[in-house]
Amino acid sequence: MPHVVFIAPRFLGNTNRYVKAFADLDITLSIVSGDPAESIPEALRDRVAGHYRVDSFLDSAQLTHAVRAITKSIGRVDRLAGMLEELQLPMAEVRDALGIEGLSAATARNFRDKDRMKEVLRANDVPVARSTLAGSRRELERFVAEVGYPVIVKPPAGLGARATFRIENADDLSAVATPSPREPLQVEEFVGAREHTCETVTIRGVPVWRSGTRYFPSPLEVLETPWVQYAVLLPRETDDPTWTQFHPINASALTALFGDQATTAAGTALTHMEWFLRDNGSCLVNEVGVRPPGVQIMPMMGLTHDTDLVADWARLVALDEFTPKPRTSAAGAAFFRGQGRGTQITAVSGIERAIEMCGDDLVEMRTPKVGQPRSPHYEGEGWAIVKHPTTDGVKDALRALIENVRVTYG
Repeated sequence: MPHVVFIAPRFLGNTNRYVKAFADLDITLSIVSGDPAESIPEALRDRVAGHYRVDSFLDSAQLTHAVRAITKSIGRVDRLAGMLEELQLPMAEVRDALGIEGLSAATARNFRDKDRMKEVLRANDVPVARSTLAGSRRELERFVAEVGYPVIVKPPAGLGARATFRIENADDLSAVATPSPREPLQVEEFVGAREHTCETVTIRGVPVWRSGTRYFPSPLEVLETPWVQYAVLLPRETDDPTWTQFHPINASALTALFGDQATTAAGTALTHMEWFLRDNGSCLVNEVGVRPPGVQIMPMMGLTHDTDLVADWARLVALDEFTPKPRTSAAGAAFFRGQGRGTQITAVSGIERAIEMCGDDLVEMRTPKVGQPRSPHYEGEGWAIVKHPTTDGVKDALRALIENVRVTYG
């Protein structure tokens, strides 16, 4: 029976879904967490063989100590898993230190270091935007002079679109903090295009299943426009050329990033790839994460394929097993964000009308509440997930949500 160690930062709602998914498998499960063992949900405690608490779950030295202690008390660790983007490199360093099969630190950096990612992709003829890692003001200005405005500036180990900015002119550029060799900035040309995702399941490097979504509008536009409501659409059609034309590029990108680890346990993964579709039909890879996607894509994929993708992911990474299921519907997620400059919600309207218009298409909804603090994250203060047999039906439901729900800060 394989022994899997899962990194559960805190025993909260979403993380507990992953804990349960691993606990339901025919494996020996141990957990490393920032919370004590008493915080494990009571219904799952008997299924957890070992637990070790750490002060920082992003510190690879602490994780290594914890996994070594679990190995001594429970037995050899076969797989080390965690679903957060920030965990991928620390976990890889633990695998390297303890000889655990899976993603190595060198390969993990291909995914976490965005400048390195672009270099690897370029070297393998995968289309990406022009970019550089600027370690000085001079390097930053030289790149801008080469490609012209606008440009995108982001940290080299960013998470999605967070801490990402569009620089439109010299005044914007002068306001950017001066990069240094110790704190460089990734700078890339701005790509005016529609942004999509490609979620791919690979087993030891072989793609066995794909899904994809489209952002309305793009994550960068959402960051730049704090009041805009936005949506993510997962269409019913699996043969839509909008997505299928990208599949060869997706395969080439994953082969390049996994490198010589592609055919090992490291190549057993669910990856989340963001990509651009230009008006001329060409495609560019933007960023790739070797972990489950956010912005409600996991539950949406489960809804459209009549399965539990969290449970499927746990089985995949623990046992190298995945059973593709047909897509039977479309799904979408709408995210509610407020208008105004205040620090908390002072008014919410349109909820009842939106619910009425969505009808049976509404699957789940977390409504913003008056008095709720303003969220520091771009996901906003509330969201809703919808499902319909057709893509157009989901679009109508998303439109009903975004056009009716209004949130005000004060």
